[in-house]
Amino acid sequence: MVIFKEVLRPPIWVLGFIYFLFLSLVIAIWAAFDTKAAVASLIPATIAIIYIAFAMRSTISFDGKELRIDQAHIDIKYLGDITILDSSGMRLLRTRDADPAAFLAIKFWVPTGLKIQVLDPRDPTPYWLITSKRGENLAALLQNSKTL
Repeated sequence: MVIFKEVLRPPIWVLGFIYFLFLSLVIAIWAAFDTKAAVASLIPATIAIIYIAFAMRSTISFDGKELRIDQAHIDIKYLGDITILDSSGMRLLRTRDADPAAFLAIKFWVPTGLKIQVLDPRDPTPYWLITSKRGENLAALLQNSKTL
């Protein structure tokens, strides 16, 4: 049973900007060829933006035993210290203070998140850096589940 689930979808302004870029290509095709070619290129552009909207989303879920972020998952017994990050802390860990071996599940449009230390001796990953709009809730659930 999933006790925490968060889906991070791209904001409308990101999708709008990408669609604007596609439309500029459609206009260039219309100017160079004709209306039929422009309409024929508009259809795949619209399908592509729908695909991009689904491909850019990320799902964080926790069932009490395992933390899952899209395809990645880790058992609760391998989680160490959990740090809630505000926008400035997240910005530093995304850039200057980043560890190249860390697992990054970040979305640029979400400014806050969590840093979760990994204690698995077989895993060279030092920590997971996760963007989350509800980081406090997830951190509390993880802490409570670790103590049980």
